[in-house]
Amino acid sequence: MLTSVNPDLMRALGDPLRLRIVALLARETLCTTHLVEETGARQTNLSNHMKVLREAGVVETEPCGRFTYYKLRPEVLDGLAGQFAALAESARAAGANRRACP
Repeated sequence: MLTSVNPDLMRALGDPLRLRIVALLARETLCTTHLVEETGARQTNLSNHMKVLREAGVVETEPCGRFTYYKLRPEVLDGLAGQFAALAESARAAGANRRACP
């Protein structure tokens, strides 16, 4: 049921820039420099967005020298997709249910 969805995860994915970052990371693991180049965001702004994604569990970090690489955690997105699929299935099954008005 949808009530079990982590609100921090929904907030993290609800921002257009963070959603763009997730789409980029779905294609490849990228460092902060790459993400700045790809998104056009300022370094400090990007760092703040990455913190939100990390705290929500959407990405994990991988240090590499003086750079930090970010990798998407697909199992987190799979879990969210499954919860929404269950909600859609429930809505299909409940299509004929209607509560009478008082």
